Amino acid sequence: MGFVPTLLDGDMVLAESSAIILYLDDKYPQHPLLPHDLKKRAINYQAANIISSTIQPTLRIPILAYIRDNIGPDERITWVHKHIGKGFAALEILVKDHAGKYATGDDICLVDVLLAPQIIGTLERYNFDISNYPLLSRLSESYKQVPAIRNALPENQPDFPKELKGIILIRIY
Repeated sequence: MGFVPTLLDGDMVLAESSAIILYLDDKYPQHPLLPHDLKKRAINYQAANIISSTIQPTLRIPILAYIRDNIGPDERITWVHKHIGKGFAALEILVKDHAGKYATGDDICLVDVLLAPQIIGTLERYNFDISNYPLLSRLSESYKQVPAIRNALPENQPDFPKELKGIILIRIY
């Protein structure tokens, strides 16, 4: 479909972010993404679903282009902020009693792998004010200190167009 990353591992081609994350978690079990604690594991599943099934689908380029073309370009920002806000409010409540350095403790887990790029990307691409979500704001700062997360940001990829670096991307859809 061209909307998600693809992993090539030997002769296997695997698409869809969730499938790739779970595959890599199984392949490299020395740093598991799911906590052993059943409650924290369930929180990770729920938060991952809020991000991948509730927030991300509303931010797809075809949806934003449809809004631009059929409703109006300014309505895209209203749409994005409304749906991100609903998702972030749910996440803020969900993880507040489980957070440590990261969303569900002091180790990076499944929810962090999905939440870090969602928060960082949202702030940069959609000029979103995260101040109403103090826990997510704190987590964002923690994520930015993790070299693997910094290295994985789109603008740090070799094929990222240099002319887009630093541009709020909603303006180019």
